[in-house]
Amino acid sequence: MSGHSKWHNIKEKKSKTDSARGQVFTRVSKEIHMAVKEGGGNPDTNFRLKVAIQKAKEVNMPADNIKRTIEKASGAGAADYEQLMYEGYGPSGVAIMIEIATDNRNRSAAAVRSTLTKHGGSLGENGCVSYMFQKKGVIFVPAEGNTEDSLMELLLDAGCENIESSEDGFEITCAPSDFAAVKNALDDAKIECESAEVTWIPENYIEASEEVGAKVTKLIDALDSIDDVQNVYTNYDMKE
Repeated sequence: MSGHSKWHNIKEKKSKTDSARGQVFTRVSKEIHMAVKEGGGNPDTNFRLKVAIQKAKEVNMPADNIKRTIEKASGAGAADYEQLMYEGYGPSGVAIMIEIATDNRNRSAAAVRSTLTKHGGSLGENGCVSYMFQKKGVIFVPAEGNTEDSLMELLLDAGCENIESSEDGFEITCAPSDFAAVKNALDDAKIECESAEVTWIPENYIEASEEVGAKVTKLIDALDSIDDVQNVYTNYDMKE
């Protein structure tokens, strides 16, 4: 998700979260839980659940864990998680968006506010930085066995907006409303997807000094350590 390739930041983020496996499982479990609450426990008819299960498999979450999470979310008395987005600023005015899944918004707000303040940032009002981002479906397909032309031919009618090639493979972007159609087209063609998610992409990236970059990285790591935080988005160019 840098100015050169959005996939770079996805890989950067994954490498960090893999080192905290338990926390990753908790976040994926919450996504599965919310997907079940929204559309039921059958991934064949609940696309959000289908994608959440794929994410769980990407981080090597055991099949038994996935099954138990679906069963628990389907049962009576299962917890309800509220989805929120906090917006604010990091060091040197870097834009920060924090996606939350919580059963206690007061606890989440206090944790996010104190973490931002401690690391030289501040919590802002709704809309203060979200206008700098676009919500997009982003799917990454490995290079082996695929070409840009073949993918475009397959996905154009499904709603694919752009395919960006790199040494690692192909980054496919689409509108969130077309995400299911594009992903299903790839699945029907038996094309492996290394990553598939609806995410927030900055319209422009900020390149900062090494000193500022270190501060931003520490802030993102601190926000990531909050239990209620699902994702952190920034317009800082992580590749730089």
